Amino acid sequence: MSYQVLARKYRPQSFEQLVGQEHVVQALANALTQGRLHHAYLFTGTRGVGKTTVSRILAKSLNCTGPDGTSGITAQPCGVCAACRDIDAGRFVDYVELDAASNRGVEEISQLLDQAVYKPVVGRFKVYMIDEVHMLSNTAFNAMLKTLEEPPEYLKFVLATTDPQKVPVTVLSRCLQFNLRPMAAADVQMHLGNVLGAESVPAEPGALRLLSRAARGSMRDALSLTDQAIAFGAGSLTEAGVRQMLGSVDRGHVVAIVDALAAASGEAVVAQADALRGAGLSAAGTLEDLATLFQQMALALAAPTALDDSDNETAEIRRLATALPADEIQLMYSMALHGRAELHLAPDEYAGLLMVLLRMLAFRPAGTQPKPVKAAALVRPPAVAKAVVAVPLPKFMPPPAPAAAPVVAGPVPAPVPQATAPAPAVAAPLEAESATPRLSDRLRPRPVEREAVAEDDMAFDGPPIDDAPPPWMDADDAPAATAAPAARGEPEPSRRAVLRETPEGARWVERIAALNLPGMTGELARQAQALACDIVDGREVWKLRIERESLRAPALVAKLEAAMNARLDIEAGVAEDSIALRTVARAEAQQRAAEDLAANHPMTRTLLSQFPSARILPGSVQPVLTPSN
Repeated sequence: MSYQVLARKYRPQSFEQLVGQEHVVQALANALTQGRLHHAYLFTGTRGVGKTTVSRILAKSLNCTGPDGTSGITAQPCGVCAACRDIDAGRFVDYVELDAASNRGVEEISQLLDQAVYKPVVGRFKVYMIDEVHMLSNTAFNAMLKTLEEPPEYLKFVLATTDPQKVPVTVLSRCLQFNLRPMAAADVQMHLGNVLGAESVPAEPGALRLLSRAARGSMRDALSLTDQAIAFGAGSLTEAGVRQMLGSVDRGHVVAIVDALAAASGEAVVAQADALRGAGLSAAGTLEDLATLFQQMALALAAPTALDDSDNETAEIRRLATALPADEIQLMYSMALHGRAELHLAPDEYAGLLMVLLRMLAFRPAGTQPKPVKAAALVRPPAVAKAVVAVPLPKFMPPPAPAAAPVVAGPVPAPVPQATAPAPAVAAPLEAESATPRLSDRLRPRPVEREAVAEDDMAFDGPPIDDAPPPWMDADDAPAATAAPAARGEPEPSRRAVLRETPEGARWVERIAALNLPGMTGELARQAQALACDIVDGREVWKLRIERESLRAPALVAKLEAAMNARLDIEAGVAEDSIALRTVARAEAQQRAAEDLAANHPMTRTLLSQFPSARILPGSVQPVLTPSN
């Protein structure tokens, strides 16, 4: 006799043998016992959860005659009568299974419905089972609506689908709908153990755990994978062999990654990613296992008794759960899920995996003591002296010559006299040229012939520049030519604190500059105003004022205290001297200096006097920002 696969050999023959679908079994068993039978049933659910199996058991329950041939409708078919045996063998004439994926036209449905007018040949009921019913065409659905609504008393419809959203509502309203759920991994593992025990196949619990997780709620997939694992392991199932067959990531790799993240060690994280690449393990599988481990760690913190103590991995999960706070476990879980979806965007999947792990590492708290890493990676670079602002002036002349020099503070060199060439162009900006055409490219003024002049004659001798707008500008354009911040078209903030620098603020800036504070911890430090700093029992005690309530959260303050190794006293109020305010003030000062330099530069005045329609475009002057304390 030929070998029969496990999924067919161990197909449930009664409602009692069904696994994981108790809600469907209870409803159908009660309906059969009480005789409250509907004429149409719709079973929905993913593949391999028992839709066809439930249909066959229901057909046997409706047509079972019992061992003695006198039994009626029952919720417990005998399995030995002629009707039960024929339905199991697929040769019962009054039970018809139609695959709608290959018979989706109106002709096939019409042919089936034409047979509905005839009474059952040998059974009590005719049962029409249409699998993947959502594949039927619209005309086929319309052809069966009337019969489906008012079928003969001896006819029962059983519809099955994996996508109920594609079934017309007119069909849904005529059926009793039962949703068969994906099975829990524990139920699948227990059933696999029973099957392998009946088959006398030795199996390790770890191997069954891997198979049950890989099945993703489908019992048929689990039994098919078990068949494959038996062949792979030559009659036995070992955890190492099943892991190799499935291409799963060894749990040791995932645990090592979490340990590296908990220790905030970038070197260890990169080493684990390189080890995964060297072993040829799947990056997507690694992130999936990471997400599963983070979920179990969160469960260990929230409900420790929910974990299975018989699982060998439970002790390791509880150890890892104590190494990370609950909020960071949730954050890393979310990063693992989103990172898996972003792998196809990366240059290769291992580069994407490494970036996801480094993203998790970047959100570790600043107070965590990492393993030995380069000191340069933990400290900000030293501040440099503020450089002279070099401003790219807007160009209203033809494109600059290739050898044009940048504009810097100092004397302006005289232009080289040319009889027929255009006038000297304004210096090119330090940044790369934009591909968008500038105003000068659109105007294209004709070249201006001029005599050679001495360097001293380059001084602007036109009308004096005062606060009034020049005559070639409209009144609406006048604010754009000035250097006042409010005249650049920028909306003024409705509420803004005034910077009042204090000695405590300067000391706070120096204290925070030595730290590498990421995320919300760094935002707390930048928005806080230092009011005082004392030394109590050899430890710094800072008194801070913070306006935003979200930044005064105790958990966030605790992270900043851990990073500074100091105690923080927080009070509510508007900060008047913070790192954020100093940064804004420094940027505004540099912007004003750049605009003053652009507006008062002799070359700018010369251009504006030569071209009455020229003006400095608002927002086109950008300072070269330099790092500072």
